[in-house]
Amino acid sequence: MLKAGDPAPDFTLQTHEGQPLTLSSLRGRKVLLWFYPKADTPG
Repeated sequence: MLKAGDPAPDFTLQTHEGQPLTLSSLRGRKVLLWFYPKADTPG
């Protein structure tokens, strides 16, 4: 289980352009991870 302040585990997702993007490739940049429980719910 992650705790506040722990680094996020590395993962790869597909961009809206269909290209793979790995979290570790963004190291040194500010990154906002936005999760929502279900489509069309308020953030």
